[in-house]
Amino acid sequence: MRFAGYAAVFDRPDRGGDVVRAGAFARALKRGGKQVPLLWQHDPARPIGRIEYLKEDRRGLRVIARLSASRAGREAAAQLGEGNVRGLSFGYRIRAASGEAPRELTELELVEVSLVTLPMQPKAIVHAVEAARAPPAGDGSR
Repeated sequence: MRFAGYAAVFDRPDRGGDVVRAGAFARALKRGGKQVPLLWQHDPARPIGRIEYLKEDRRGLRVIARLSASRAGREAAAQLGEGNVRGLSFGYRIRAASGEAPRELTELELVEVSLVTLPMQPKAIVHAVEAARAPPAGDGSR
């Protein structure tokens, strides 16, 4: 199963009041964004697949990822397929910010991207899901 969405949305306060600004991930992405782990609920012991595409666009940090056949990957696929989980989030370290609370986050080190139940940024969600395709049926003859 593949999915696409936004792990971060620019210029919108999250539930804690922080705002991620465009360009905040630029430096981190130059260092190899596709090598960022894809996790289930921010748990480093539960990788669920791999990131195929990770870029900033005008809206935010766009993600396209493929879930694995691991136990955690299958659990994530089931929850995503049933519509129980649609949130995306990211783990980070602050490199540059201004303000106290809320903060304006202008440069971040991207640590991980997660499929989550309750994203800190309500607009950070999966917007497309592509289920695994079944192999074409044969005619049974040899």
